[in-house]
Amino acid sequence: MEMLITGGAGFIGSNFVRYWAARRPEDRLVVLDALTYAGDRRSIAELEREGRVVFVHGDICDQPLVESTLDRFGIETIVHFAAESHNSLAILDPARFFRTNVLGTQALCEAARRGGVARFHHISTCEVYGDLALDSDESFSEESPYRPRTPYNASKAGADHVVRSYIETFGLRATITNCCNNYGPYQFPEKVIALFSTRALEGQTLPLYASTKNRREWLHVEDHCRAIELVLSDGVVGETYNVGSGQEASIDQIADGILEAAGRPESLKTIVPDRPGHDRRYLLDSTKIRTELGWEPVVDFESGLKATVKWYRDNRSWWEPLIGRSPVVESSWASGPPPAQQS
Repeated sequence: MEMLITGGAGFIGSNFVRYWAARRPEDRLVVLDALTYAGDRRSIAELEREGRVVFVHGDICDQPLVESTLDRFGIETIVHFAAESHNSLAILDPARFFRTNVLGTQALCEAARRGGVARFHHISTCEVYGDLALDSDESFSEESPYRPRTPYNASKAGADHVVRSYIETFGLRATITNCCNNYGPYQFPEKVIALFSTRALEGQTLPLYASTKNRREWLHVEDHCRAIELVLSDGVVGETYNVGSGQEASIDQIADGILEAAGRPESLKTIVPDRPGHDRRYLLDSTKIRTELGWEPVVDFESGLKATVKWYRDNRSWWEPLIGRSPVVESSWASGPPPAQQS
């Protein structure tokens, strides 16, 4: 198979590239990535050196480039990870999120349609559904209405609608997965588990949002990769599948687990104001992918969190050069969004 992986130098994308290359070495993988601040070609460098991955530097909004890439490599399948994904940055610069996530997805779908791509898979998020009350026993199913609350959430919801429109109008052979929060190796240290892990290892304070009881559902990135593989092989074209672990944790629990794994004191926890639009809780009903495709997660959160902290401890050479690259300074939101950090 000839597969194009957009955003393949990012966190989930690069983990998927390594996962697929190990499982299906006969396939040719082409990575298309714009290498924004959160993309790092080092994450797939070994596979490039071995000739198992071809890298194309480019933007998914550049439709002529996408079309020429599809034609040049005879791409049969597209797995679409490329996205702006940091909620805090979306508050500072919402336009870049709508450009990449909505217009970029449309350009990619159109290129796929024109190029006769046989299979298209779009990676989305649980956050398109909005949030849940902390005391609720509800969860989001594939039939839940979209109620995004932040520019990032809205841009991913828009991308989902773009893909569905191409399925219905043009017959694009596509599927969508909406996944809960991912964690694991090679995550840029701005998302909470990567941020807390690197800061704890440095003996620095861990900034906890004031609503410390807010909860997220967490899935190890390898379990996400397994789900995508199953959807590509056995999923029904035109369908959406929620991918969730059922394992929830509050920011307090995450901080405590990371501090314990890093051997650091609880005194490193510090409270900062909530960012605007801070969601309370997400939980997905993943019955559909479990019953129809037989998927289930294999990495439990406690052991996965410890393994992730260990990975950051053992791979300082990967993340230390990234410190300070984030365009957001997560300082105080009390008087409004902080200024963007100068690169």
